[in-house]
Amino acid sequence: LHLLSRRQRQMCIRDRKIGGNMNICLKVNTDKGHAIKCAKEIITLLTDCGATILMKRDAKEHFESFKDIIYYKSDNELFANADKAVTVGGDGTIIHNARHAAENNIPLIGVNCGHLGFAAEIEPEEVSELKRLLTDDYTTDERMVIEVSVVKETSTKTFSCINDAVISRGQLSRIIDLNLYVDGEKATHYSADGLIFATPTGSTAYSLSAGGPVVEPTMSCVVLTPICPHSLVDRTVIFNGNSVLSVYSESYGTSESYLTIDGQIVIPLSSRDKVIIKKSPYILKMISFKNKNFYRRVSEKLKERDD
Repeated sequence: LHLLSRRQRQMCIRDRKIGGNMNICLKVNTDKGHAIKCAKEIITLLTDCGATILMKRDAKEHFESFKDIIYYKSDNELFANADKAVTVGGDGTIIHNARHAAENNIPLIGVNCGHLGFAAEIEPEEVSELKRLLTDDYTTDERMVIEVSVVKETSTKTFSCINDAVISRGQLSRIIDLNLYVDGEKATHYSADGLIFATPTGSTAYSLSAGGPVVEPTMSCVVLTPICPHSLVDRTVIFNGNSVLSVYSESYGTSESYLTIDGQIVIPLSSRDKVIIKKSPYILKMISFKNKNFYRRVSEKLKERDD
């Protein structure tokens, strides 16, 4: 510190005191070299301010030069011990870790080291902004999470979903027949390549590509978009966030059918399996440093995709 001015020394000492009791979970896409480099800058920045960095043990080989990182074997342990979470990677990295953040009531922010970075808040050249985590100098957007349950004859498995849950054939050229129930009553029948159940956060992902609408991410609703429906009248439907949606099909067993959650969890479906989609008790808190209009952001990001 002797090379710094008096004012700079005072700021460093102040930041150490502020961050001294803060545990920051850092999740990094270690398949991307630039994400690792960016993460090292973040570790240096936050530890210099007194914060403690928590990481998953499988990332340790990339950060062994840092001696004060605390490593955990599982994501559950990692997020249970964190105050806030930072992801470094693309949108997939954010979505994968958002489930754990929501289930542990941890606010999350993403640093974009991917291609589009639709869900990320800041770019690598803006990582100095992360010091604001230590003073709570930010706002949070509360995002709806959906609970997806697969009910089989002998068991029920339940998952948190941030973006979308997709029911489809193993071969998308094959049509699947699906019955949709809303709050226990049969609503309609679909013959299609599949169905996408998206959260407002996920409305700008697969659902949008399949012809669904853009939905403001802090709304409470479920967007149902059929994939290539075999009908002229089947279009996207938006359901109230408190609706309980059930999907059932006896044709699951005649060919490979799957439920895919957030593009990462895949569950094979058999005859008479029921998929239930409803609002989760968990809420995803996304940290925001910028007061940027959502629709302007959508326009900018989708223009980047077109370019």
